[in-house]
Amino acid sequence: MVEIAELMNTHILSSIAAVAGTIAIFQFTWAVQRKLNVIWLQPMLISILAIIVFLLWQDISFESYFSHAGLLNALLEPAVVALGFPLYQHLGTIAKQWKSIILVLMIGAFVAIISSFIITMLLIGDYSIAVALSLKSVTTPIAITIAEQLAGNTAITAFTIILAGFFGAIVGPPWLTFIKVTSPKAQGLAIGAASHVIGTSTVSNISYEHAAYSSLALIASAVITAIVSPFIISFLVTLF
Repeated sequence: MVEIAELMNTHILSSIAAVAGTIAIFQFTWAVQRKLNVIWLQPMLISILAIIVFLLWQDISFESYFSHAGLLNALLEPAVVALGFPLYQHLGTIAKQWKSIILVLMIGAFVAIISSFIITMLLIGDYSIAVALSLKSVTTPIAITIAEQLAGNTAITAFTIILAGFFGAIVGPPWLTFIKVTSPKAQGLAIGAASHVIGTSTVSNISYEHAAYSSLALIASAVITAIVSPFIISFLVTLF
């Protein structure tokens, strides 16, 4: 009984340390980013890098860290649901524009899938990698499921999704402003369609309008891609 109690105490203390440490790193980076107003200092990216360095330094396995920080993972679902609040606030305006929005997102999904698949096949010639890269702008659960069904490389799919998310979050807003795309609606749709949750969470800090349209693009693009990507990719395979 004493050993079990000691083990539980150790697990509880380790869990508290893992959760508190992760939150502290994120909050510190977020505070520095707000103070310096530097968009590339992305709190999620810096937190991931810092945690990786710490785990390697202390020779702690990811499985061990994840088991102790599982509470944070459980909070992801309600955090994603919270992104729907700005969408609800702008529902009236969105309802008047839904046809144009869906059309734009459909075109974006088609271009992303087709261009990524064709370029990858021409440069690399590997079908599994081409499938993985063609799904890079879709939220992770949907992309990995589709990649498995189409015999794509799920590891590369997951990696490219994260990469697309961070790239869009860091480079997306300043690039769109540079090319004179300054409308919060347009910026939100672009970031949500290309960089899913990571991009959406970043532009949510700019305005509620950015958050609303980015959340909409995130959801609609995922649904559109889930429906059309198997047909598009199956057709593109016949060309190679």
